[in-house]
Amino acid sequence: MNQMHDSARILTVSNVNNYIKSLLAYDTNLAGVYVSGEISNFKIYNSGHAYFSLKDPGGLLKCVMFANKVQELQFRPQDGMKVLVFGSVSVYERDGVYQLYAQKIVPDGVGALYMAYEALKNKLEAEGLFDNSRKKTIPSMPQSIGVVTSETGAVIRDIQNVINRRFPTMNLKLFHVSVQGENASPEIVRALKYISKTKCCDVVIVGRGGGSIEDLWAFNEEATVRAVAECSVPTISAVGHETDFTLTDFAADLRAPTPSAAAELAVPVLSELQEKVAQFRQKISVLPRTNCKIKQIELDKIKQSRIFTQPLFRVENELANINMSEIRLNDIVSQEMTSCEKHIKMLNDHLQALNPISVLKRGYSIVYKEDGKAVTDASAIKSGEKIDIQTADGRFAAQKL
Repeated sequence: MNQMHDSARILTVSNVNNYIKSLLAYDTNLAGVYVSGEISNFKIYNSGHAYFSLKDPGGLLKCVMFANKVQELQFRPQDGMKVLVFGSVSVYERDGVYQLYAQKIVPDGVGALYMAYEALKNKLEAEGLFDNSRKKTIPSMPQSIGVVTSETGAVIRDIQNVINRRFPTMNLKLFHVSVQGENASPEIVRALKYISKTKCCDVVIVGRGGGSIEDLWAFNEEATVRAVAECSVPTISAVGHETDFTLTDFAADLRAPTPSAAAELAVPVLSELQEKVAQFRQKISVLPRTNCKIKQIELDKIKQSRIFTQPLFRVENELANINMSEIRLNDIVSQEMTSCEKHIKMLNDHLQALNPISVLKRGYSIVYKEDGKAVTDASAIKSGEKIDIQTADGRFAAQKL
């Protein structure tokens, strides 16, 4: 026994389960597959997750669908229902069981159509055919409404009833087409191309009543979807009931839950428009009188202003300002003249103080030699040399003894 332990590799339960899970994870045959079978023990728990089994005469497969995918289901699965489940097989390690992790569930009778629907949807979505940037705005005041549907179905009657109630005088154009069968898609495409080329209406409603996926399939045909997306006239899709979704809904500029709702989205209510027009007319009728009253009040206010009641007030006010300015100017000139006179007197006094004549008047004199040079030193004059003496009132000659 000990020898067997020494030579054989010992694995834990977790090791085994992890290994099997990794094998399944890399097996492309078990990833992204559709499995057909009969539902058994279907139950949705408080967590929102659904647990059930798929069985056929040869065996049983446990399945789980998480809450976010359960919310996307278009129907409520029931025990005994034959379905087609899309998902991947993996191992739930805690219990050591493999199970199908479901992402989508569709009734098995329409499995092939559903797969074709999903494939085409993914293709056109990747092309950008459903992008919001391609959507055209539905006009708020159309002149004409086009309807692409069967002339014998309830859809056209529902649309007519709604439009007659909302806008009795609206121009409604019916483009009769088959809405199911092999001729439906070509006829719908032909009608849309005619409308796109001629622009014979402002909005076009494309629709039919409810039905199975097979009944609605003409609106999932690639040619139909492309014709709706490429139509130059804004389109409203109204195919089936509120819970029905076709590829035409994604391609159209606007999706309506029902044909009647499409008519309501396409056409305004005439009585409401008439009421708005009446309100505008009322406003327009009273607007001139109101404006006249306002202008009269403004005119009366202007008439009562001082410029009209006392026309000379501004002149008198300006004259007063001029007089005040003149007085201030005279004061400034007088102050400047007084200041200048004082400055001139100060300079004159200083100049007089420096004037040699003023010095001579005080009894001083200037002695000049014969050559005209002033004598500043007595020793510079020799005895007997002639000199000139300048006094305040004259000049005379002399001789040094």
